Amino acid sequence: MTDPAVPASARTVVLVHGAWHGAWCYAALQAELDRRGVPSLAVDLPGHGVSLAPLTDLHGDARCVADTLAMLGQRGVENPVLVGHSYGGAVITQAAVWFPAVAHLVYLAAFALDDGESVMGALRAFPRHDVALSAAMRPLDDGTSVLDPAVAGAALYGSCPAEVVAPSLARTSPQPMATMLQAVEGSPRATIPSTYVLCTEDQAVHPEHQRIMAARCGRTVELVTDHSPFLSAIGPTADLLVELATT
Repeated sequence: MTDPAVPASARTVVLVHGAWHGAWCYAALQAELDRRGVPSLAVDLPGHGVSLAPLTDLHGDARCVADTLAMLGQRGVENPVLVGHSYGGAVITQAAVWFPAVAHLVYLAAFALDDGESVMGALRAFPRHDVALSAAMRPLDDGTSVLDPAVAGAALYGSCPAEVVAPSLARTSPQPMATMLQAVEGSPRATIPSTYVLCTEDQAVHPEHQRIMAARCGRTVELVTDHSPFLSAIGPTADLLVELATT
């Protein structure tokens, strides 16, 4: 049932997944947004989910998102709320440089990078904090990495309902390491409002690293949950997105 408090003019929420994932990870959150009357679109980055495009680098992923935003604009969907999870934060940063007609940038435990910074470059520059995700990554000879399901569950989904962990791990797919090494060009947060969702129990992007990146955003919202709030904290995550889509 649609929330009668949500105006018919609610902005569309565009959701960008992180490394090893696909649009599938947002299904439960989208169902909640649907229930509240807020439209949403989850993007499969090239080579992930149901995308038949080849895997690419950070700029290729960002071009996919920028092109999606442009297509939505051509269909009359303007000034969406753009959300990035984890590595997806780097993607939305670059995409918003190329397509700045965005109402708000939301970083879900994500890499809010500055101009000239890459994911790995940021991690090397930050004070060292170990996370469980490091032990879950398995590099392959083709330049990608995959996740060891025996370890990745605790790293990514530690606060999630048990019944969603195994299906989620089964849907993960290879991630090009080049995506972590390429730098963003520009910083759209200088002109676009931004919110950082800091996940205090995160074992993939350390909360102290998140605090550094949250300070680069206009607002910080803390959730006592793991790296995947779209599965472990659906209600609070939806609360924030509904607020941003309707104000």
